[in-house]
Amino acid sequence: QVQLVESGGGSVQAGGSLRLSCQASGYTYSTNCMGWFRQAPGKEREGVAQIDRLGVTRYADSVEGRFTISRDNANTVYLQMNSAKPEDTGMYYCAATLGFCYSPIRSGKFAYWGQGTQVTVSS
Repeated sequence: QVQLVESGGGSVQAGGSLRLSCQASGYTYSTNCMGWFRQAPGKEREGVAQIDRLGVTRYADSVEGRFTISRDNANTVYLQMNSAKPEDTGMYYCAATLGFCYSPIRSGKFAYWGQGTQVTVSS
């Protein structure tokens, strides 16, 4: 089992920045692909970014060039959100899988999920 705990959410004005963190614990040494998803009210959950153990990253078109995903050796994955837009508002979830990262980013490929952290971007 892998447990994921997100932190760093909050409110920011458009154009501002936030940094989300996700700490993994438990059976983490085999965790390969980790990602961030978000869900706005009334919308489906969408993949935002993912990263594998080799550091290969992939982003949704809507955040490419603004968001950066990274991970450290202590099983923490980060999402640096720059130039935030109101449409970035939503609940952000960290996810992990023992398997490979797939393209495009697919929620069904991730076995472990955090509880989420709210991000609100005001105009």
